[in-house]
Amino acid sequence: MSLFDGIRSRIVETPDLNVGVLEREGDDPATPPDRTVVLIHGNVSSSLFWQEVMQDLPSDLRVIAIDLRGFGATEHAPVDATRGVRDFSDDVFATLEALGIPTAHLVGWSMGGGVVMQYALDHPVLSLTLQSPVSPYGFGGTRRDGTRLTDDDAGTGGGGANPDFVQRLIDRDTTADAPTSPRSVFRSGYVAAGYTTEHEDTWVESMLATSTATGNYPGDGAASANWPGFAAGTIGVLNTMTPRYFDVSGIVELDPKPPIAWIHGTADAIVSDTSFYDLNYLGQLGIVPGWPGADVAPAQEMVAQTRDVLDAYAAAGGEVTEVALEGVGHSAHLEAPAEFRHALLSVIGYVGAPADPSPPTETIILKSAD
Repeated sequence: MSLFDGIRSRIVETPDLNVGVLEREGDDPATPPDRTVVLIHGNVSSSLFWQEVMQDLPSDLRVIAIDLRGFGATEHAPVDATRGVRDFSDDVFATLEALGIPTAHLVGWSMGGGVVMQYALDHPVLSLTLQSPVSPYGFGGTRRDGTRLTDDDAGTGGGGANPDFVQRLIDRDTTADAPTSPRSVFRSGYVAAGYTTEHEDTWVESMLATSTATGNYPGDGAASANWPGFAAGTIGVLNTMTPRYFDVSGIVELDPKPPIAWIHGTADAIVSDTSFYDLNYLGQLGIVPGWPGADVAPAQEMVAQTRDVLDAYAAAGGEVTEVALEGVGHSAHLEAPAEFRHALLSVIGYVGAPADPSPPTETIILKSAD
């Protein structure tokens, strides 16, 4: 495991599985919850992706990054997708309970954004930072209002994974010899064009720490009479975010409502109103043949759905800060670290030394009932 300076790993034992976590050397376990930040990674990644953020946050915070089941150093227990992402959120709760942390500021990236929204539905949180989060209505197969396109969620879930990409995860392919290699997928999907880093090998290592065992990534599928011929399954990672099982739009009804920061890039290829990972959008482009048209299989308006739900959250009395980063892809914490840091420290209400950074130059939209 490639650990950066000042970062250490350990295993936390919970009743159901052993969980890998990253911590900062010197962080005080007695730090109160209002100064504790918990980082949750996205799909095909792990806590390793958070290390630059962990190094950069003020030293008087306690910062923890957790590996979800089937990722990183956490045990590869199967995921029951019929529970949505609750297996993941329950594991986060068990980990924090084992660490003696009753509540905290939660940060979720991509699928991890869905996990922390589910967590907030089930347990008190102090704030939510959502970085390029999965839509509150899941990934694929819905109209803008969240209604499902088909009864079997055709075109979503484990059947949509590229089998060559899965095989290259199994083979631990570190090359960029094919568009489906993890390194190529990182460059084309995780970040926008032009991003460079000396840590790319670590990000690829993190991706390769994804379990492809039965019940983990990507999950199963089922035959469907609906285009494109497959439907959601019941186990594994991708099926957790299918609209039959995943809907966290209920955060609008939370009481009390934690403040939310929503950070996303305008060049995101994964979570977008025109996502290259949405089978319906690929059909619209002619990449997947036989597309039945926008009346039957419209592309999912992922960003618009998130904005609609967060607008409703604000109208119901919540505080929402939207940070839209021009030209940034799926990984603002890597591509625009100063802007990400500023948004996170602002939503957690951080005051202390070292001084808060001056406001960056990104687009910031404030929403509240006031």
